[in-house]
Amino acid sequence: VAATPNLHKVGARRGAWLQQAAAANAAAETGAMPSSHDYADDPRNADILISMRQHPAGGSGNGAFTHVHRNDAKVSVFDSGFMLGDGVWEGLRLHRGVMLHARTHVRRLFEGAKALDMHLAISAEELIAEVYRVCDANSMTDDVHIRLMATRGLKPTPYQHPKITLGDPTIVIIPEYKASSEETKRKGLTLFTVHVRRPPADVQDPMWNSHSKLNCIAACIQAAKAGADEALMLDPHGFVATCNSTNFFVVRDGEVWAPTTKYQLHGITRQHIIDLCHENGIPCVEKDFSLTEVYSADEVFVTGTMAGQIPVRSVDGRTIGNGERGPMTQRLQGIYRKAIDQIANEGR
Repeated sequence: VAATPNLHKVGARRGAWLQQAAAANAAAETGAMPSSHDYADDPRNADILISMRQHPAGGSGNGAFTHVHRNDAKVSVFDSGFMLGDGVWEGLRLHRGVMLHARTHVRRLFEGAKALDMHLAISAEELIAEVYRVCDANSMTDDVHIRLMATRGLKPTPYQHPKITLGDPTIVIIPEYKASSEETKRKGLTLFTVHVRRPPADVQDPMWNSHSKLNCIAACIQAAKAGADEALMLDPHGFVATCNSTNFFVVRDGEVWAPTTKYQLHGITRQHIIDLCHENGIPCVEKDFSLTEVYSADEVFVTGTMAGQIPVRSVDGRTIGNGERGPMTQRLQGIYRKAIDQIANEGR
């Protein structure tokens, strides 16, 4: 049972967090650019509990899952994730008390971990239960975004070889109140096609949702420098692949097109939208297509766990359609909302 908090300390923590959040938002708003991850500030995030499991020598925690205040959540500088980006992660959404596609997300985390020869030392069901446990400890039910992260763990010295890792992988679960921006879902984004390409599986498998996101970060930087909200990335053959943090779709003549999964993360919301199209009689195909077909599309939208579906107003300065959210995007947003309500109604 947690001890009664020191109210002066809690107030100081909340004040410090609010100042940091305000400064970060002011910096983000300097360019007045929206993002697929826009959300409303929530002062409750100043006092969230974070679930951590790490080697006792690493800092917070004792080798088992413990809940610590966000200001006290610390990972060692000798952790594999900090030193090498050696880890995998998932972003999940808590909707009406239920995590959307929880088992699919956790299965993808385990797939990436196994591909990297990382034994997580916990079952999928136990991990899902721990995510719910920390959400419940924070009394969270809705508009909650969860970052679930696993790194190879603590090392005694900086070195990449997995053999010198101490103990089990580090696991951190950060739930935050993040109500996605309704304005962004209505007004949409602008995209810029960057020179940074998505690699094939024999360079770095795009199925790995890894901590090392420099490929996408470099793309994001170039798009921001060009004055766009997010980056559109091509595959090695010049076909459209994905965005730096979302999956990409176009609508042409009433048909929804999605790039194939060969060069992009196999997005869970992406697949949900494809399934919903089929269930609702909307033609939907996965195929290779070029920028020419993007520029002349009737609509463009992106998908992700954070915001669902977001329209795209322009790509590389070319206005898409009439520059506003199109009817297909709006229809799919409505279908998606009903679908996630149904998932929540089915319970945990």
